Amino acid sequence: MPRVIDTGEVIGVIAGLCKKACYELSDDFVHALKDAHEKEESPYGRDTLALLIENAAYAKAEQIACCHDTGTAVVIMEIGQEVCWRGIPLGEAVDAGVRKGYDEGYLRKSMVRDPLDRVNTGDNTPCVFHPEIVAGDKVRVTVMPKGGGSENMGAFTTLVPAQGEEGVKDFVMKTVSEAGGKTCPPVIVGVGVGGTMDKCAWLSKKALLRPVGKHSPVPHYARMEDELLARINSLGIGPLGMGGRMTALAVHIEYFPCHITALPVAVNLQCHASRFASTEI
Repeated sequence: MPRVIDTGEVIGVIAGLCKKACYELSDDFVHALKDAHEKEESPYGRDTLALLIENAAYAKAEQIACCHDTGTAVVIMEIGQEVCWRGIPLGEAVDAGVRKGYDEGYLRKSMVRDPLDRVNTGDNTPCVFHPEIVAGDKVRVTVMPKGGGSENMGAFTTLVPAQGEEGVKDFVMKTVSEAGGKTCPPVIVGVGVGGTMDKCAWLSKKALLRPVGKHSPVPHYARMEDELLARINSLGIGPLGMGGRMTALAVHIEYFPCHITALPVAVNLQCHASRFASTEI
């Protein structure tokens, strides 16, 4: 028998995740910040990292936003194929959850109703909703508030297949170098390789959800992650662009098969406020 879930149940769940994501940076990310502080050689860089670590601890203790830019709410739902829904349309329930969470959590509302008329919607909706069908009868919900500074510096290109691995690495380096301190480093660098334009961009964002520094299970991508991280941290951009070694905490690469004529590459950057929270219903 399929499991039936009322869509109204997700409203409170998503509201809680919006607040948790904005208030509490994950333990693995905070640990990575502390490790970066130990490795940083620049006095300005070390002081900056110390302030970021202090800020994260204070936000968690006081249950307030760790960054004023509480971002676009990206909501990912991995929905088991044995689940059936009843109630209001799922998309409406998801937006209602975001609306509730951003209101109750005193989180900044940053969404405009139209990219050209720039009128704020006043409640941070609509969110960007990604439903995915998976096996089982559970639903895993993730809320990822994505700040404008880091999101604005993402990039996509389609390389000629002959450019291969070196072409991919050159494009990643160009993107990070041109972004400089605008992304509020230290960053996580999400890289998508393959698929189509939309799939590739989504891979690069999903890569940011991986635990910090966890390597790709594919050996050649894991090697590329290490090589790119070393090259990025030799750029001298440093924490918040103040100079130093620790420009990036990790590079995460995700891939998907692609057409014989193409080598799509996308880069999505995540700032020092690497925010997401998940739960299962």
